[in-house]
Amino acid sequence: MKKTVSESAVAITSQDQKKFSALLTKYIGANQQLLVQKTEMGGTQAYVGSVTLEWFAGQVHFASFLPLLRNKYNPDTDNIEIDASSIDDIQQRPLDWSRQAPLVQYLAARKNHKFPPVLAVISQSWVDNSQASEWDSKGRATKSTTDFTALDEDGKFGLLDISEENVTIYALDGQHRLMAVQGLMEILKTGKLPRYKKDKAAANNFITVDDLTEKYSVAAEYLQQLPQEKIGIEFICAVAQGETREEARRRVRSIFVHVNLMAVPLSKGQLAQLNEDDGFSIVARKIAVSHPLLEQRQDRNPRINWNSATVAAKSTVLTTLQALKEMSERYLEHKYPHWKPLDKGLIPMRPEEEELEEATEDFQELFDNLANLPSYKLLEYEDTPMFRRFSFEKDGGEGNILFRPIGQMALAKALGILIFQKGFSSEAIFKKLKQFDNQGGFSGMEFPKSAWYGVLYDANRKRVLVAGKELATRLLVYILGGVEDKMERAELRKDLAKARTFEEQTVDFKGKFVEPKQVGLPEVL
Repeated sequence: MKKTVSESAVAITSQDQKKFSALLTKYIGANQQLLVQKTEMGGTQAYVGSVTLEWFAGQVHFASFLPLLRNKYNPDTDNIEIDASSIDDIQQRPLDWSRQAPLVQYLAARKNHKFPPVLAVISQSWVDNSQASEWDSKGRATKSTTDFTALDEDGKFGLLDISEENVTIYALDGQHRLMAVQGLMEILKTGKLPRYKKDKAAANNFITVDDLTEKYSVAAEYLQQLPQEKIGIEFICAVAQGETREEARRRVRSIFVHVNLMAVPLSKGQLAQLNEDDGFSIVARKIAVSHPLLEQRQDRNPRINWNSATVAAKSTVLTTLQALKEMSERYLEHKYPHWKPLDKGLIPMRPEEEELEEATEDFQELFDNLANLPSYKLLEYEDTPMFRRFSFEKDGGEGNILFRPIGQMALAKALGILIFQKGFSSEAIFKKLKQFDNQGGFSGMEFPKSAWYGVLYDANRKRVLVAGKELATRLLVYILGGVEDKMERAELRKDLAKARTFEEQTVDFKGKFVEPKQVGLPEVL
C-alpha cells in the first residue's frame, strides 16, 4: 500500500527520534553530558539546561570553593574573608545561613514552590596552573573551560561536558538557592537540619522531617520525590579562549554585579499588589478597590498611592496600599494568627477562600465604621492635604493622624486588640471614637495638648515620628478603655513621659516643662 506524504513524514520523524533518543541516552545516562541550548548576549556565550535538585546539591559548589579565592576561604562560614588582599577577588555577597531553614521549609511545604534558574560557572583544573599547556606564551587561554558538542548544523543545540572528573562548577548567582537545596537533601537523608545564625553559628535547634509532615501536612512520599525535581541552570565559562586569567576574573565578576544590579527587588507596595499567598495582602487589595471610602471614582482624585510607602505633603491620596496591607494585618492578626508563616522568612500559605471572604467582611466592616468618623466625613467637601498638613505649613492644616498612614496603622492595631483580643464590641468602640474625633482628639498632633505630641510628632524636627507607632497603639487602647492593669498603666505613663522629653526637658499637656513623673495620661473615654 502506497504511503501518503504526511504518513512518510511521520515515519521519518519517528525513526530520527529513536536515533536521537539512543544518542542522548548514551551520553546523558551517566551524567557526563547535559543537553543544552547555546545562547549569546553581550559577547558572553552561555549554555542553558536543567538538572535535578539532587545533582545540583551534589555537583555545584559555592563560589568560595574556586581555587582563585581559597587563600581567604573560611571553612566555618563557606565565605571569603574580605581584606585588602582579597577585596578585588570577591564576586559574591556573604552567605546568610539564617536563610537556609526557611528556604528548606519553603521547598518542602509549599506544593507550588519555584526557584528561578541558577547562573553557574564552569572551571577546570588548568585555570589555576600558570604552567598548564592550555595557557600560551602570552598567558592567554588556548581553549575555553566549557566543552560543548553541537548536535545541529547551526551549533545552537548540543551536549555540554559536566563530568565531575573534568570540570568544577560553582554558583555565580544562586548561592542561597544552592544552600537551600543542599539543606533539603540533608534533611531528607538524616531526618533533621540544624538552624544557623547568619555566620553559620549553630542556633541550638533543628527542623525535622516530622516538623514538615505534622505542621504542613506533607506526605513522606511527596518529600522523597523532591530530589528528582528539575531546576533551570545556565552555564558560562570561567575562562574563554583568548582571555588572560585576569581578564577572565574581571569578566566573571562583572557579570555577577550586572545580574544583581538588574534584579531590583519588589517594593513592599508592589508585593502588596501582587502577593497571592499572603491573606492580609489579598484582603487589603479587595477593600482598596471596592470600599466607597477608597475606591477610584471619576468625580474625585485617587485615594490610594499604589506603589510608594509614603504620602507626599501635597498629595490628595488618603493612604497607600502598603499601609492598607499593614492595617489589614494589624487588625486581623488576632483573629487569623495562622495566616502568618510559622517561621520568619517563610512565604505564608494562602488561606482558604471561605476564610478570605470572612476576613474581607471583617475588614469591610472596619472601613464602614472608619468612613463614618467625623474627620473622614469631611472628605465629601475637602481633599486630604488640608487635614494632613501641620498648622505651621503653607496654607495651614489640621495635623490629623487619621490622614497619615502611621496613624491609620496604629488605630487599626488598637482596634484589632480591643475587638478580637479583648472582646469589645465594635459599636461601643466607634461610639467612643466619634466622641474623641468630635473633641479634636485626632487633630493638632503638633501641639503639646495632643496625646500624639512626641509620640507621632517629633517636636524637634517638626515631622511625623514613625518610631512612635507602637506607643500610639498602646495609647489608643488605653483611651478606649482597654487597659485596666495598674502596672500596665504605670508603664504606659512612663513611656509617654519619655516620648515627651526633648533634650532632657519634659513637656506636659499644657506645654509646660515639668518633671517626667508629673506627666499624666489622657482621659479614658
